[in-house]
Amino acid sequence: MFNYKYLSNEHLEGFDNYKYMAKDTSPLSVYVMHPFWNKVVEFVPRWVAPNVLTFAGFLLTVFDFVLLSYYDYDYTAASAAVRNVTIADQPLNGHPEVIPQRLWYLLAAFLFLAYTLDGIDGKQARRTQTSGPLGELFDHGLDSYSVFFIPACLYSIFGRWDFSISPIRIYYVMWNLLLNFYLSHWEKYNTGVLFLPWGYDFSMWASTFLFLWTGVHGTGYFKRYIFGSYTLANGFEWLIYATGVFTNLPVALYNTYLSYKLRTGKMRSFSEAVRPLWSILTVFLVTTFWVHKSTLLPDYDLRAVFLLIGTIFSNVACRLIVSQMSNQRCEAVNWLTWPLSMAALLSLVAPSYELPAFYALTVFSVAAHVHYGACVVRQMCNHFRINCFHIKQRSD
Repeated sequence: MFNYKYLSNEHLEGFDNYKYMAKDTSPLSVYVMHPFWNKVVEFVPRWVAPNVLTFAGFLLTVFDFVLLSYYDYDYTAASAAVRNVTIADQPLNGHPEVIPQRLWYLLAAFLFLAYTLDGIDGKQARRTQTSGPLGELFDHGLDSYSVFFIPACLYSIFGRWDFSISPIRIYYVMWNLLLNFYLSHWEKYNTGVLFLPWGYDFSMWASTFLFLWTGVHGTGYFKRYIFGSYTLANGFEWLIYATGVFTNLPVALYNTYLSYKLRTGKMRSFSEAVRPLWSILTVFLVTTFWVHKSTLLPDYDLRAVFLLIGTIFSNVACRLIVSQMSNQRCEAVNWLTWPLSMAALLSLVAPSYELPAFYALTVFSVAAHVHYGACVVRQMCNHFRINCFHIKQRSD
């Protein structure tokens, strides 16, 4: 079942010659987190495989999403607590929280632990002399999936009703975050260097703090205006857009330009350099067309919309990561775009079949992506003669 060969011989040969190159200039990361992670990793037994830490961290972000799906599947719990409150700073006595406030502490702990495990897995690999292409691919591949889980959880703090933003606007916020993640790996595809964005560390700290603050003050705290008719939710929305447009995008374009000027990058032609962008832009255009033309999406089941988009995005991103690590040409269009397009077209032609098509596509995409990930990991393990979750001893 998981023996399909997604990687060609050229991919595997490219992985044989791969060398990891990254630059981390974030002050928070360099001066705070790395010293902290250097201490934490010393408590991890040397027999624990780095990929175990990576996968455990990923599962913790999934647990956060699952827990909030149970208590607040339709993103109305935050609004339910203040449904009868008309003044932002009015006391919330008599309006109990639908999501248990102690749950926010658990969510914060899971998220910070996931962040920590993501920070020490590479250090554990170097500590146990097991660094290699599989570990990086496994780490970044799971990161491409986690990137949608975290904002999908944070939206429960604000909800979809009063003092918040509509589902269609959080849809664009989600895509902004996904595209910024993709931009970093497109940058590496052309420069050969992964420039770790400053926003990652700050966003993880901010998300953890938001969960803790909500645990102390409740979701009602965020039902207020900053100035005029602009709410705290509006402020966070525009902050996310500003981070992408004014920091990540200019830096990525500048680094790419510099690699061509100094001839330190891959020196691809313009058409080859932008080739990875067509696949993700196609998915964005199809899903955006669908949610705008649909009479149900994304209001009917926003969590399933997040899951569908996040899964297809992760598949596109993983294939880009495979291409840039193996130094092979990236595909122009991801094959999941075709069933996505057919489901969108069916929903427009026959609206009564929209929900069955949407849920079938979501299940199919998750299954296809899990199959792709499992097969690629297994194929690389066979090629390098290693085990993903086990460190081979010298005597082995």
